Amino acid sequence: MNTKKHHVVVIGAGFGGLYAVKQFINSDIDVTLIDRRNFHLFQPLLYQVATGTISAPDISAPIRSIFGDKKNITVRLDIANGIDPYNRYVQTRNHARIRYDDLIVATGVSHHYFGNDEWEKHAPGLKSVEDAFEMRRKIFTAFEQAENETDPLRRKQLLTFVIIGGGPTGVELAGALADLAFKTLDGHFHNINTKKECEIYLIEALPNVLPTFDNKLSQITKKYLERMGIKVLTDSRVIEITSDTVAFEKNKEKQVIETKTTLWGAGVKASAWGMILSEAADAQVDRVGRVLVKKDFSIPNYNNIFVIGDLARFQDSKNEFIPGVAPAAMQAGEYVAKLIKNRVNGDDSFKEFEYKDKGNLAVIGRNRAVADLGFYKAQGFVAWLLWLFVHICFLIGFDNKVSVLIKWALNYFNQDKGTRLIFVK
Repeated sequence: MNTKKHHVVVIGAGFGGLYAVKQFINSDIDVTLIDRRNFHLFQPLLYQVATGTISAPDISAPIRSIFGDKKNITVRLDIANGIDPYNRYVQTRNHARIRYDDLIVATGVSHHYFGNDEWEKHAPGLKSVEDAFEMRRKIFTAFEQAENETDPLRRKQLLTFVIIGGGPTGVELAGALADLAFKTLDGHFHNINTKKECEIYLIEALPNVLPTFDNKLSQITKKYLERMGIKVLTDSRVIEITSDTVAFEKNKEKQVIETKTTLWGAGVKASAWGMILSEAADAQVDRVGRVLVKKDFSIPNYNNIFVIGDLARFQDSKNEFIPGVAPAAMQAGEYVAKLIKNRVNGDDSFKEFEYKDKGNLAVIGRNRAVADLGFYKAQGFVAWLLWLFVHICFLIGFDNKVSVLIKWALNYFNQDKGTRLIFVK
């Protein structure tokens, strides 16, 4: 009698992978979760790590603290770097071959510099803890070097910050940086006046910031940012980034900003698993490497290989692509896990995935946010409270929820962000 249990391998412990594995807890299915990190990261708050509002452990949850006591869940700290879809095994960097009955790939995306990969060394993005630390190093080092700089032109470069990308990441980063420069650090230096000397630019290629939001909320966001002292440049396409300049094109004219601190918040490209599945399993990918999936998130030719989260390019019944946001990844993870469990139990019935749009939220600064929930739109303090509530709810782990809530409360009343350690490279 064969007592071998059905085995599911999940690659990636982001939102999609985490919520998929949760569905298998205490089931008759064995699960192996593979990730290169030993923690789940709450990426939406990385910009607060970069600007010193909170620390990295506040938005990180060790994977073993989530699944370590679950008998049917095995966690492997490793890097999955290959697949044999015919013999159904995943290859890892540690030379392990892990067999699977079903495979869920949820490895997400990384920064996309639109064919200009050389820009990355001058303009770090924000997808990992290391990215946040590098961004924080650049930001706070600029202030420290400006304090010691006697050349007025170089000091101006050091106190000029350019953020590229007017989506939620760019907008939230710009708002946090404005609070830091114009409020928190005001009076902390003797030779520079951060409130008067700092300049912050937000550059967006499209006509509006927050282009996926309602047009009215996008306009309100721009006004909020400008009131905070941020120079918002829309319809502006970046054409060159060097160590001390950003060049962009606006109204067919080239303009240059001299800066020592450029931060990237525009564009994403798929993880390496997009090409791995394309080469090994004939999966189709789009121009940035995301995998085109079927209505159940499986790939053509292999109904036991599923791709979810930001790596998946999923088109719903209305021919609309679901967005690359955390709620979509969570819902996809739960859907695929339930589908697999049903199949294992002999239920091959198919119910098409329906994405429940939870809306869009973006915080701009102290007491300022915008919320577009479809049925309800809000701005200002009400939207800010809603943003706080939603993000606390989505954080993994009770300790993290309490820690972040306390730090936000302290920062709200004293505006003194204390996580300003600079790690020298």
